[in-house]
Amino acid sequence: MLKTETPSGRHPDLDQYATPELVRAFTEDQVLAAGVVHAAADQIARAVDAAAPRIAAGGRLIYAGAGTSGRLGVLDSVELFPTFSWPKERALALIAGGQGAMYEAVEGAEDDLPQGEADLRALAPTANDVCIALAASGSTPYALGAIAAARRAGALTIGIANNPGSPIAAQAEIGLTLDTGSEVISGSTRLKAGTAQKIVLNTLSSAIMVRLHKVHGNLMVDLMPTNAKLHRRAVALTVLATQADEATARRILEACGHSVKLAIVAIRRGTDAAGARAALAAAGGSVRRAIGEGKK
Repeated sequence: MLKTETPSGRHPDLDQYATPELVRAFTEDQVLAAGVVHAAADQIARAVDAAAPRIAAGGRLIYAGAGTSGRLGVLDSVELFPTFSWPKERALALIAGGQGAMYEAVEGAEDDLPQGEADLRALAPTANDVCIALAASGSTPYALGAIAAARRAGALTIGIANNPGSPIAAQAEIGLTLDTGSEVISGSTRLKAGTAQKIVLNTLSSAIMVRLHKVHGNLMVDLMPTNAKLHRRAVALTVLATQADEATARRILEACGHSVKLAIVAIRRGTDAAGARAALAAAGGSVRRAIGEGKK
């Protein structure tokens, strides 16, 4: 049996536990997921360094998976726009069974390798694209089909699995194995395996965005303020990065089309939005270089 499917020897009487003990069994197991991802940090860094230049050259992040893995890919893709102003057309997610599978299981869709190939091909992949395929088992045919099509197009492929020696890790250019082992509820990989996948996706996409200068210091200065909360956050970030008063931050943000990056550069350089835009462009999008701090 796959390790993710093997019954846990730690909790054979789970259904007999008192509620506090039951909850601790779940939470303790979830903590282990973070440790597994942390142990794979060097391999994740390799994936970031391979992906960032392709994305910087105009490539797209393309996620592919089935079930929980597919839904986690969709979640990561849609959050890049509000968090980093990343173009929606450059963060795409394929899930076995189509969009409806986000809300309801589509039985058998994950077993369709040709459909995974076809869905990926329909995106017209290029050599600058990065395909991230996920499967707890590491052998989901749909995800393998996506990897095959991406590789034929010359795209970078990153395979993420929760079982050692998996086809997905082997067939991708970069394989990440998150060996989370058996689940508290046998075979329910929406638990610890899913948590590990969520953490690695957070890490991959966020680190790529840092490499693309979407972050200044540790501030998310390229957010898209699409609601009142994010507008307040944009003001707070501008104040933090410039030490300007709130009224000044709001005024400059408005003049800069609510771009925190532009506002920071405008305030720090004492220029207008056009001047800030030119300085950012000359600095390759790096706020630090645009304000003359250089790389630290």
